Amino acid sequence: MQALDLLLNRRSQPRLNAPAPEGEALENILQAAVCAPDHRCLAPWRFIVCTGNGLKKLGEIYETATISEGKPQESIDRATQLPLRAPMIIVAICNYTEDEKVPRVEQIASSACTVHAMQMAAVAQGFQGIWRTGWYAQDESVKSALGCKKEDEILGFLYLGSTPLQASVRTPRDLSNMVEYWA
Repeated sequence: MQALDLLLNRRSQPRLNAPAPEGEALENILQAAVCAPDHRCLAPWRFIVCTGNGLKKLGEIYETATISEGKPQESIDRATQLPLRAPMIIVAICNYTEDEKVPRVEQIASSACTVHAMQMAAVAQGFQGIWRTGWYAQDESVKSALGCKKEDEILGFLYLGSTPLQASVRTPRDLSNMVEYWA
């Protein structure tokens, strides 16, 4: 797949089945992530790759958080099933490092670039994915269970897998309200 085609036709795919990336394909995805812009080479990111029992463990973390938040039983029951919507989830975390020249917002932006790069690397290799966040990404008990420091951020959960579905064709967007040209 040509790089420009990949970027111009990016689509999230929420319906994912096995197989998930593994071996060289997964290594390529993770290597693409760490090629993100990284001022002063701080590598302000950390990833947790969940498959199999790891998905169940993530579901248990969601369940505990849902109970702690006092959510209804329906939400509690659903929490354990959420990670099972794909055969793999990569949790992307901004692992903040204090640095006088690289502010926190820049480290978060750099870390967010890793998620986009991983999704594009997956699609380039024939897989599909969707970057999800939701309230679990901001929940302190979820952050703690995932080993985050207080100043860290969960940037999202990248669900990866395969699908027989064809992505719809993306219609180019009108840029007139989003772009200014200064000459």
